[in-house]
Amino acid sequence: MGIDLGTANTLVYVSGRGIVLQEPSVVAIDQNLKVPLAVGEEAKKMLGRTPGNVVALRPLRDGVIADFDTAELMLKHFIRRVHEGRQLVSPRIVIGIPSGVTGVERRAVMEAATQAGARDVYLIDEPVAAAIGAGLPVAEPTGNMIIDIGGGTTEVAVLSLQGTVLSESVRVAGDELSEAITQYMKKVHNLVIGERTSEEIKIVVGSAYPIDNHDEIAMDVRGLHLLSGLPRTVSVKAPEIREAMAEPLSVIIEAVKRTLERTPPELAADIIDRGIMLAGGGALLKGLDTLISHETGIVVHVAADPLSCVVLGTGRVLENFKQLERVFSGHSRSM
Repeated sequence: MGIDLGTANTLVYVSGRGIVLQEPSVVAIDQNLKVPLAVGEEAKKMLGRTPGNVVALRPLRDGVIADFDTAELMLKHFIRRVHEGRQLVSPRIVIGIPSGVTGVERRAVMEAATQAGARDVYLIDEPVAAAIGAGLPVAEPTGNMIIDIGGGTTEVAVLSLQGTVLSESVRVAGDELSEAITQYMKKVHNLVIGERTSEEIKIVVGSAYPIDNHDEIAMDVRGLHLLSGLPRTVSVKAPEIREAMAEPLSVIIEAVKRTLERTPPELAADIIDRGIMLAGGGALLKGLDTLISHETGIVVHVAADPLSCVVLGTGRVLENFKQLERVFSGHSRSM
């Protein structure tokens, strides 16, 4: 079983069956009874819409487990769902995690997976998994550069011979872009909007670089007006949302430039030839590949299915376990 335990979405891959589950990483809990009411898509619909005794949580923040018990609950639920309630032999699980996490955070992920019923837990750095999932030849002695923009972290890595030559992990990604839109709406339009609305704005009118015809697109945004305290509708256009996201995007660009500066010359030559691969949910932001290409002068390709790259990578590693054994960054076995 391969799991991409993401800040925004959790995806599960089962050997021989492919991707069997893709759900938001959200859990809704009844605080009085301390039981989960919903997990995944159902719980996401409850974000910002719950009564006092129910709380909808995202157990992962910035790519790491922020709420251990809830994360374990969520993993258990997903593993059970995948096996459709059948009594199962404890599975071998490969989990993709951000490359910049600490030893304690790594142990927390292993512990949660073991508690959720795994026999063997292997950890693989997300950029390596994403590169394998995107079809990059990571086993060959050529330089491959990948940028994996998730919900909580952006991973920039240069890979060669099944290993990471250089990597940088910044805790600025999809969530920060949504947060920047929320702050912009509050500051410029005096409108308070929720997490789901800002995400919708990002998907519909968000762009990282001016694109033909896209700048004319407008969207009506509903929220609470700060001054009157009443619900209000405001129309926003693509250029102002691009301006709102400029700051977090510049942090991502800087991380890419820093990694390129530190790349050994032979690998840098390979990267200029092959280009940079863009993966993760953030790769779906319109014009992001053009922006990175404009800033670095290197061709940028977007992976065929950016959202599934990490989980497909964990699946490929499972299916070619012996050949790709060197890619793991941690392993624990439950007795």
